[in-house]
Amino acid sequence: MPFAAITYDIKPGYEKELTGIFGDFRRVRSSSVPDAQGRPAGTILATAVFLRDDTLVRVIEYTGDLDAVARHMAGQPGVREVERRLKPYLSRPRDTDTVEGFVATFRRSLLTTVAEISVRDREAAGRAPDTPRP
Repeated sequence: MPFAAITYDIKPGYEKELTGIFGDFRRVRSSSVPDAQGRPAGTILATAVFLRDDTLVRVIEYTGDLDAVARHMAGQPGVREVERRLKPYLSRPRDTDTVEGFVATFRRSLLTTVAEISVRDREAAGRAPDTPRP
């Protein structure tokens, strides 16, 4: 399953406030991600948020089309609320008030994937988690 990580440039010293924003997060209504015609385009499997100094990173595990995932997230009330509440703590503003702005910001904020490793990949290939490749 692929992962995506997006960054937020934040003002340092607000760890408690930022933790509170994500602690109050309203989950998405459904993990299913539709495409523009309403057909299944993916699934959001998990998300995590990490913070250090002036960088906040949100990691998303998903299936399917990442652009569809970003568009889906852009319309979720909880995500919109988090983006609104983050604004005072950002050192670099993010244009996330519209779906188009959110998707463009999402793409600009993506970290380059260097490696993705999961025990599930080995299990899906029919090998036990600690079985070396032939």
